[in-house]
Order: sequence, then structure tokens, then C-alpha cells
Amino acid sequence: MGWGLSALTRLAGSKVVDRAGLRKPLEGLVTAGTRNGFRVAGAATRSFKSVQKLGKPARLAPAADTGLFDLTPTEDQQLIVETVTEFAAEQLRPAAADADAKLEAPEGLLSRAAELGISLVGIPEELGGVGTERSVVTNALVAEALAHGDLGLAVAVLAPSAVSTALVSWGDEQQQADYLPAFTGEHVPAAALALQEQKALYDPFKPAAKARRTPKGYQLDGVKSLVPRATQAELFIVSADLEGRGPALFLVESSNAGVSIEAEPAMGLRGAATGKLHLEKVALPAGALLGGGKADVFAEVVRLSRLGWAALAAGTAKAVLDYVVPYVNERVAFGEPISHRQAVAFSVADIAIELEGLRLVTLRAAARAEQGKSYAREVALARKLAVDKGMQIGNAGVQLLGGHGFVKEHPVERWYRDLRAIGVMEGAVLL
Repeated sequence: MGWGLSALTRLAGSKVVDRAGLRKPLEGLVTAGTRNGFRVAGAATRSFKSVQKLGKPARLAPAADTGLFDLTPTEDQQLIVETVTEFAAEQLRPAAADADAKLEAPEGLLSRAAELGISLVGIPEELGGVGTERSVVTNALVAEALAHGDLGLAVAVLAPSAVSTALVSWGDEQQQADYLPAFTGEHVPAAALALQEQKALYDPFKPAAKARRTPKGYQLDGVKSLVPRATQAELFIVSADLEGRGPALFLVESSNAGVSIEAEPAMGLRGAATGKLHLEKVALPAGALLGGGKADVFAEVVRLSRLGWAALAAGTAKAVLDYVVPYVNERVAFGEPISHRQAVAFSVADIAIELEGLRLVTLRAAARAEQGKSYAREVALARKLAVDKGMQIGNAGVQLLGGHGFVKEHPVERWYRDLRAIGVMEGAVLL
């Protein structure tokens, strides 16, 4: 959209426009483009192709069950978290305000994030990754650490690994051979898990996007909303209602005919460069169906995505807590720090208490998921806490800063806007 508006603005300043009598129509086009955005073709995509023939799909084994409920990070997990935390503090946090204003990550930031190898942890060694067993807890800790820097940019960073994780967990041998090598190379493709639709009280298990069978495979029609890095993405995993079978997942390359993108800036997550994915009679081969269209696969995707959003909420809530504690201790009113006021102290304590509860439930759900145990109940609890308490913590952060909480000089107003997305979003991230 930015390039389109820039070109139209330069054209509008040309004297040739006045001589040709095109001033009024052009001004109307600029106005409409600013309000509605431009729809463009999908990103120019690489040629995804197999580099090796797989006899069977590669899967990560469930993590070992020690019989103890201990969420203390292992030595390897602690090293990963420290590395990601440092990256979030040095790279994401300073870039967050500019990304929020410009609706995109700064140049080179996402490629530097890809160099961390976040997606490699979830890809088996035989496919070029470093994973040996399911790492849902590690993924949750990474998401939390990234969101401590900025939630919108964290979503942009994690979007490709949502697709690679889905391919590892449910892709067949041909899908893995075709697509996963790209996620282990130097230039990881932008990719997105597109479940969200622009509908009040959206139910991910009842997508409005439709898929119907054709003699050669499937045809998709519909619109997916708030897709991270939509204009850059080369590969999407899209949910659609498959006639006669319910919700299913499909692999859609951005170069497919009928795929177009429209910018969709939102209240929060602006650094994630969200957009609408338009699917108009998109023809897909039979091999584009992920997970065989099974209901339990789709349910697993929704649960692991919601778990990811809970982890992101915990990271941003921790950022709020770490910001308000020194603020209330240093801010002096009526001759003493405002933290001496009981109402302020209790509000800060409430943030810390609710945050610990959210983290505990989220990591418990992640631990059960990676061990192959049932975790639906724990995910439901984590999502409920993330939605309610996340927004409560964001609001408390704004309130504790008073007038400073309302201005962009301080990041709490952005964190508040981002935390409101937790109760809306489906998909985009996957642990």
C-alpha cells in the first residue's frame, strides 16, 4: 500500500495531471487508497521444490515424562532464553515505536531474527534442523522473551516458524520435502498461519472461507484477516470449510493465481504488518491438504496457537511490570514516591500476581502438550487468563503512569493496544 500511495502522490503533484483534466479522479483514487488500501498480488515467491526424497514424514518424538511437575528451564533452554531475551532488548525494543508508526519492521530486523535459528529448534535433524523431540515449552519461553521486547514484532518473527512447525507435525513426506528445506537455509521465507477472519465472535472451527473438491484437487474462496507479514509471505497455511468435512488446512503459495493481499492496519500488532489474504477461485493440487483434513489435527492447531498467544501475553505483561516498578518508585508526588501510596502498591502487586498465574498455567499446558498428554483444559485456562488478565495488566500499566500512560513517549500505551489483540486473534503463531 505504501508504494502505491507514494507513486500516486508523486503523480498527483505533476502539472500534466491538470492539463489532462485528471485532477479530480486522481484525488479520489488517492483518498480511496488511503482509506481502503490497495490489493496487490501475492509476494513474488521462490520455487518450492524437493531437494531429497523422503520415505516417510519426519516427526519429533514426545518429550520424556519425568513424573515431576518442574518447569525450571533446562540448561539448554536457559541459554536459548538468554540469547532471545538479549536480542529482544537490543533489537526489538528500540525498533518497536518506529515499527508501530510505519506499520512494518525496520529493514534487516527480521532477517537478523531469522539468524537466531528459532525455527530450527522445531525441525528434526534429518530435515536440516536441530530438533530431537517436541519443544513446546522451549517455544513458549522464546515467545515470551520476544514479546518482552515487543509483541507486534514478536509475531512477525514467529510467523514463519508457525508454518514450519505445522509441516513437521502434520505434513506428509512430500509436503515436508517440498517446503521444509527452505526453512533451514540462510533465507527463511516469510510465511503465515492464516486462521483469522473479519467477523464478530469469530469461531475458528466454523470458517467462512470455503474449499470445494475439483477433479484436480481443491478450489479455495474467502478472505483471511490480520495475517502477519501478509504482503511479504511466500507461503500460507489457510483454514477453510471443506465441503462435507468441516474445517481443514491448506498449503497456499503466494504465487497461486487468485491470491491477492490488502493492507489491514489494526489497533495493535502494527509492527507485524498485518493484512487481508483474498482467495478467489484459488486452484490447489490434491497434495495441498495438510493433515489429511482431520478434525483432531485442526483442533490441535487451534490449541497450540492459543497457547502461543498466552505466552506472548505473559511476555508483554512482564514488560509492563518491569516498566512500572521503577516508574512508581522514581515518580514523586506530594513529597514522596507514588509507590508509597497503598493503591499504587496494591495495583503493582496485582500485576505481579496475575502474571505469575498466567505463566504457570501456560507453561503447564506447554509441558503436557510436548509430552503428548491431553492439554485442552490447560489451554482453555491459559487463554482465559491471557485475555482477561492481559488486558487488565495493560490497562493498569496505563493507569499507573497517569498522563504519561496516554502518550507515545512511554511504551505502555502500545503494550495496552497490543494486549487487547490476545482476545481477538486466532492463528498466526504456533508453539
